[in-house]
Amino acid sequence: MTFEYRVVAAPRRAEKHRGAKSTEDRFTRTLEVLMNEMAADGWDYQRAESLPCEERHGLTGRTTVYQSVLVFRRPVAAPQQAPAIAPTAPASAVPAPTIAAPKVADAPAAQPRVTPSLGGAALGGATADEPPLKSAIIPPLKAD
Repeated sequence: MTFEYRVVAAPRRAEKHRGAKSTEDRFTRTLEVLMNEMAADGWDYQRAESLPCEERHGLTGRTTVYQSVLVFRRPVAAPQQAPAIAPTAPASAVPAPTIAAPKVADAPAAQPRVTPSLGGAALGGATADEPPLKSAIIPPLKAD
């Protein structure tokens, strides 16, 4: 059986509760309410832990503080395995599927393919309809 866990920060303050007069009574009622809420969702209480946690202190300093947490768990439904399928006939007895080749008449008409040539008008070359482009030479700038 597998479980999933949930860790909840333990309450730091005792909340007010009707009939609870001392701090201890209020704190225990606060824990009781939290645990009952978790149990309603199927979580079982496991234990309380106090674990170290590093925090920033000032601009460059660090300090270690201890955080109190409550650990809960609940069972997870195991993924159901698919039943093994027993072969009903030997592989040689099963006919191979046939794939029909497409008919030539059903194929779309071929489009003429246009490929750019390196001497076209876009590169300054001459075509039958246009005269060749003249290149302009720009003289270098003189430093004063």
